[in-house]
Amino acid sequence: MSKTIKEEEKTTKKWKTDKGHLYIREDYCKGCGYCIEFCPQDVLEESEGFNEKGYHPPKPKAIDQCVNCGFCGIICPDFAIWDEKEGNDE
Repeated sequence: MSKTIKEEEKTTKKWKTDKGHLYIREDYCKGCGYCIEFCPQDVLEESEGFNEKGYHPPKPKAIDQCVNCGFCGIICPDFAIWDEKEGNDE
């Protein structure tokens, strides 16, 4: 049974960065750790909690270091993490 948009919004966490926002949809995460390992700013770490699949999704450990480069979203095979820049008219 698929989730409604409202249910997905509840499992999506949002953090403010200096240049926009970082989003993590925890229930999409399969715990591969690519976003944690390859973040050029070392922003993320594994959370203590589990998602509904039994994996530890990422969480920010240094959100003030996030530059909204978008690499986490590019490298995530499950589209569980992404960023958005504010005021970007490009």
